[in-house]
Amino acid sequence: MCLAVPGKLEKIVAEIDETFRIGSVSFEGVIKEVNLALVPDAKIGDYLLVHVGAAIGIINEEEARTTMEVLKQMGEEI
Repeated sequence: MCLAVPGKLEKIVAEIDETFRIGSVSFEGVIKEVNLALVPDAKIGDYLLVHVGAAIGIINEEEARTTMEVLKQMGEEI
């Protein structure tokens, strides 16, 4: 099973060109650097789905919050 976690793009930390970029993404306060090559339209403030260090999609804020809540509930049940 693959799991993508939502996070908010806080800033662009490296930009080779408009496709190959690295962003600083906040996962409820935990900041990680993420490859943005698969989401070339991502901009600061967007919510992204991140899998294994790569953003794989852009989602809206409501979907991001709902997904994080479900993940937290799953952690409580384990």
